[in-house]
Amino acid sequence: MKDRLGAILREGQERYLERLLPPRDTLLQEMERVSQEEDIPSSDPEVGRMLQILAAGSKARRILEIGTAIGYGTLCLARGAPEARVISIDADPARLSRAKEFLARGEVDDRVELVEGRALEVLPDLEGPFDLAYLDAIKSEYRHYLDLVLPLLSIGGMVVIDNLLWHGKVAELPEDEEEDETTRAVRAFNPYFCIHPQLKAMVLPLGDGLGVGTKIRPTVREMGGPY
Repeated sequence: MKDRLGAILREGQERYLERLLPPRDTLLQEMERVSQEEDIPSSDPEVGRMLQILAAGSKARRILEIGTAIGYGTLCLARGAPEARVISIDADPARLSRAKEFLARGEVDDRVELVEGRALEVLPDLEGPFDLAYLDAIKSEYRHYLDLVLPLLSIGGMVVIDNLLWHGKVAELPEDEEEDETTRAVRAFNPYFCIHPQLKAMVLPLGDGLGVGTKIRPTVREMGGPY
């Protein structure tokens, strides 16, 4: 989630765009309050709206999410594709427990499988194909997530990645050599994502920066290679 207005767009533009968002129901509003009050990572409301749009437009039947937290993005994905099965991965059992409660209240829990574990350890054992994948977990691991997710994604399937503008930091080169690992990792990841040979992809100034890509060709691993 972006940490302040004006971090990506000018403040007036952001306020205008936020006014255009349809009202969220009481459950999503409650989840937004919990995320803010307890400093739990969560998708921005506009990103949640986009997830619903993409899930609906892709007619997804199987959706993969990396980074459940309390289930805000999970709920949006499941609502957007009412016929889809959603598999969501998170390493925090306490957050998964809360997500389970919220998803039950949203009446989508029968279509959601919550998987406890580190994504880099869980992904190699998953079987595809998935029609849509949403990545919103440890930013320094994004490249590894993408490398593991792409072979599981169907041709024409979409991958969506949150926080790629990272509070505006990736566009600002440091004045000295002091810079946090996450900012360096996201800055290095963005061109890898945007020019990836298996994708048509770009980064949108939505929320904290949303990457959207469509898989256009199989990976070498899918064709029998080692990578």
